[in-house]
Amino acid sequence: MTSQITSQTDIQHSTVPAYAAPSAKAPLERTAIPRRPVGEHDVLIEIKYSGICHSDIHQARDGWTEGIFPMVPGHEIAGVVTEVGPGVTRFAVGDRVGVGCMVDSCRECDNCRAGLHQYCTGGSVATYNGLDRNGDPTYGGYSTHIVVDEQYTLRIPDQLPLDVAAPLLCAGITLYSPLAHWKAGPGKRVAIVGLGGLGHMGVKIAHAMGAEVSVLSQSLRKKDDGLRLGADHYYATSDETTFEKLAGHFDLIVSTVSAPLPFDAYLRLLKTGGALVNVGAPEEPVSLNVFSLMLGRKTLAGSAIGGIPETQEMLDFCAEHGLGAEIELIRADQINEAYERVLASDVRYRFVIDAATI
Repeated sequence: MTSQITSQTDIQHSTVPAYAAPSAKAPLERTAIPRRPVGEHDVLIEIKYSGICHSDIHQARDGWTEGIFPMVPGHEIAGVVTEVGPGVTRFAVGDRVGVGCMVDSCRECDNCRAGLHQYCTGGSVATYNGLDRNGDPTYGGYSTHIVVDEQYTLRIPDQLPLDVAAPLLCAGITLYSPLAHWKAGPGKRVAIVGLGGLGHMGVKIAHAMGAEVSVLSQSLRKKDDGLRLGADHYYATSDETTFEKLAGHFDLIVSTVSAPLPFDAYLRLLKTGGALVNVGAPEEPVSLNVFSLMLGRKTLAGSAIGGIPETQEMLDFCAEHGLGAEIELIRADQINEAYERVLASDVRYRFVIDAATI
């Protein structure tokens, strides 16, 4: 059955096809959603591809906090500009563009002025499951079109096919930002925990940066893939000897898993002064012994996507090095099946929706 999301201001909007979760944990279904008129500094984007991020599932199923429903997920968006507002200077009709996890921020705080929009102290506006400045819900990329301020729109280089570029708008920048911040590169030993939608991009990017890259995974099931993607080493964390032989080995560990880790064990893998950075977001609380940090001046940190300048830097870096996501292209009517397969780790390595099928 096709439903329709409406609002009091629908008459002022155009409506476009989309897939939405009508309530928490409900299957997604085809619907129609309002899109605001193209404003002075807006671009209208015809969405070509939209990646499925694990966070879409967390939010559609109220895994983190109570969501805003109906919810149209999707913050890995690649498409083409079809209309620009009269004040737009960055883009023209026909440009290849992307939209990531946010579509606005306060623009005035120290973080926004520094290009760290993801850490906006006033709260950035999420691409979906958020409220815009007018208090209206935001709807994401599981749709055919989206209207976005040009300041929060990214240019996708010609060298990157749009389908493999879409996941870069979340998975790519989520790994690029900590790898760049903690200076992964020649002479550095970097471990990526988990070889999934995030982890596989971490391997590619860290390898392209020149680091010695290891994958820490529960088993060796994906070892051949890991080595093909650029890993120098691949270890099974289910093997207790892994933690013994790799003690004090890494400069940087980036965890992409969305389940709690035994942090004390992983912190022991770091060199003195090393950092364990979390980009996966477990729904459950985590714990550790503070001495795991103190004895070795180690850091347990988190990182969330990147600001607009860094996201553009990431896209340009990926284009220069020929890095796109490993994807499985699906029709929109396969979204619910894809969600179950993501939860079962049955994807290598990112589902991407062909928006033409919406």
